[in-house]
Amino acid sequence: MPGLTVRRERFPIRGTFRISRGARTAAEVIVAEVADGSVTGRGECVPYARYGESVEGTAAALEAMAGAVAAGLDRDSLRTAMPPGAARNALDAALWDLEAGRTGVPAWRAAGLAGSPQPLVTCFTLSVDTPGAMAAAARAAAPRHPLLKMKLTGAGDLDRVAAVRAAAPAARLLVDANEGWTLDQLRTFAPAFADLGVEMIEQPLPADADEALRGYDSPVPLGADESCHGTEGLDRLRGLYRVVNIKLDKTGGLTEALAMKRAAEAAGFDVMVGCMVATSLAMAPAVLLAQGARYVDLDGPLLLAQDRSPGLRYDGAIVHPPEPALWG
Repeated sequence: MPGLTVRRERFPIRGTFRISRGARTAAEVIVAEVADGSVTGRGECVPYARYGESVEGTAAALEAMAGAVAAGLDRDSLRTAMPPGAARNALDAALWDLEAGRTGVPAWRAAGLAGSPQPLVTCFTLSVDTPGAMAAAARAAAPRHPLLKMKLTGAGDLDRVAAVRAAAPAARLLVDANEGWTLDQLRTFAPAFADLGVEMIEQPLPADADEALRGYDSPVPLGADESCHGTEGLDRLRGLYRVVNIKLDKTGGLTEALAMKRAAEAAGFDVMVGCMVATSLAMAPAVLLAQGARYVDLDGPLLLAQDRSPGLRYDGAIVHPPEPALWG
């Protein structure tokens, strides 16, 4: 009879991770383990206050599923047994991992990938800071990270992007406002950022105010993150965004995320696969999802003072598929 164990873990961040909404010095993650005889499946999630989640509430939601897990809950049933969010993601990942251990069929094959997963180039995130500090961070990162993603906040952002471009002239640049701008700021920044070679602006406006984007022809493609959660919300995003950022903690796991990716691509969106700041255990299923994505943003472990072991292998910006000892 399968048994569920839920653990809270804390991983210090290297320095401080800053976005428009605040700063953190540690990643608070929850691990779900489903054990069945000699086989154990694991999954990791990050509760996110922006979506009304807490570490305590997420852990309690997972613990409440112990009876269903013991009764043989599978991934398809999980999609209706729990709402989308971090808790469901951790359990969904654990069930994928358990299935791979039970059957000997790797998760990538069960996920329907055309071939074994390949290494990917991931973004490397620069926390919002002064223009000088962000330029120094870009200068240090660019030799090993050709795709930089800048966190922005509003006032002073043009100076920040100009400073990073001067410090890393060959780097590809994405920017992420995390809902921190007004429409007037977007109208000011976007043409200037186009001239600076920025490829995509992620979530410029608050999610509850992004209808203001309808009819706005941005010179830089816009991406939806906080505005984008599940497959059912894709229709509303048409005409507002050209890129959707799919994160497992938003969709509630790889099972739903795979369906969402197919739907997004069929609807004409480019796909970005992103992450919260977390360990390699959280990234592992996302590496499968990110195969063929337009943008890959799975640098969470690179922002930690120390990743879990075993973890994913990163060669600079290249993230390699998970080994069975980690997941799947």
